[in-house]
Amino acid sequence: MKFSEKAVVQTYAKKHTLSLFSMGGIRPGGVKRYVEDRATAAGDKARGKSKGAQHTLVTIVQHCVIKYTMEPRIIPRKEHRISRKQISPNALRTLYRLHSKGFIAYLVGGCVRDLLLGRTPKDFDIATNATPSQIRRLFHNCRLIGRRFRLAHLHFQGEILEVSTFRGAALPSDDTDTEEADHNKHVFHRIKDKDGMVLRDNVFGTPEEDALCRDFTINALAYNIADFSIIDYSTGLTDLQQHLIRPIGDPYVRFTEDPVRMVRAVRFAASHDFIIEPATWETLCELSSTISRVSPARLYEEMQKLFLLGYADPTFTLLDRSGLLTALFPGLSRWMYMNSDHAALLQKNLQRLDQLYRNGTPPSVALFLAALFGPSVEEAALAIHRGGIPREQALDAACTVFLKEISTTSSVPGRIGRQLFAILALQPSLRRMPPRHPSSIVARPEFEEALAYFRLRGGAKRRNRTSPEWWDTFLLKNPLVTSTEPATDESPFPPPKKRRRKRRRRHHHPTQTAV
Repeated sequence: MKFSEKAVVQTYAKKHTLSLFSMGGIRPGGVKRYVEDRATAAGDKARGKSKGAQHTLVTIVQHCVIKYTMEPRIIPRKEHRISRKQISPNALRTLYRLHSKGFIAYLVGGCVRDLLLGRTPKDFDIATNATPSQIRRLFHNCRLIGRRFRLAHLHFQGEILEVSTFRGAALPSDDTDTEEADHNKHVFHRIKDKDGMVLRDNVFGTPEEDALCRDFTINALAYNIADFSIIDYSTGLTDLQQHLIRPIGDPYVRFTEDPVRMVRAVRFAASHDFIIEPATWETLCELSSTISRVSPARLYEEMQKLFLLGYADPTFTLLDRSGLLTALFPGLSRWMYMNSDHAALLQKNLQRLDQLYRNGTPPSVALFLAALFGPSVEEAALAIHRGGIPREQALDAACTVFLKEISTTSSVPGRIGRQLFAILALQPSLRRMPPRHPSSIVARPEFEEALAYFRLRGGAKRRNRTSPEWWDTFLLKNPLVTSTEPATDESPFPPPKKRRRKRRRRHHHPTQTAV
């Protein structure tokens, strides 16, 4: 028997000694109007007293709505375009093995979205009702990772599959130290901070609840290996057809639980040429400053996804319009608005960066940092140099200030910072005409990325300076002097050549006799 949302909210609020009449300013998705009406009746004095209580009630409401009112839409195989031929063989074997052992096994997330859009997924994620320990017993190539979300990684040759247990919408309950339990019971391990951001979320649940835990409707689609159908627990298919980015549930709550979802919304909109739903966009702009609460290590990973996959230019535009750019990179934002030419310069750099990706030469993190932050760092270094500091020392000081400032929101590794310095330090040598010792410049391990940045900046701006074409001609005439391998993120500098050790000759004294 299904209950109305109103009855469900009343029942659970009473059970957990929560009063709807004392909760002000909450927006819990499907029951928003009902709850806000009741909060209004209580009077303005009760509004906003307890953020923790508000988030608790929202979680309860979301759980109830899913448990009693959510009707999944099933799309049979003949009505969708996904074929098993498009799915990774390792993912298929994993799905079949879980299914043969009596577990539910779905393809979930971005891979289903991309397959429906006719794209090739970068990876295949699997969700199941098997617990992490059960997954580990089924697959010898399994490694369990994560604290915030407990995940299983299955290691195959050349591929890693991510297998997760269905997450649940946790309700307030007594504390428990149990990490796993029978699926007839919930394991309540969702930990939030005082503002409602989820710190740990090891809560097991049902497929329906797992759908609620996902960020956007277009990512809440599932492919069922049992009958090859698509399961849509929200409006994912409709939003996919309308090219719309919409969170599951209330945007305010979803972005508060995990501010990274705001960055992901921008990324999906830029990479898929989608539109962020108007109410969602309004909330995103309102909460943009809260992105600073996310750990710098996590934001560094997101930054790479934002700018290194061929859509850095539209991403940057959306970040700027939403206010996320100011929250993530306040120094860059200030510099950009000091002069109208600065924004145009950055836009050209990012457009050329995207072109590199489309040409089959993905840029490195160091080159991206140079494209986005290089002009402002070089300008700061020039100001220091004019104060009487040698040019290279001035650049080193400017890079140090930049890396210290960005470390509060993005933990750039030290080796990447050193590569950035090397790229910028080589620019005067690349511009000088005629170049001094060009062979030694080309032999530098960071030369290729420095030349790539030289191209991004448009080459020389004066007649008496060299151009990228001059260096291209030099490389054609002197192919042997190029560095053996370009610097990469995994190996920033090419390995030094091993020198064969000369054999030491023994000099016997003429008076020595053999014994």
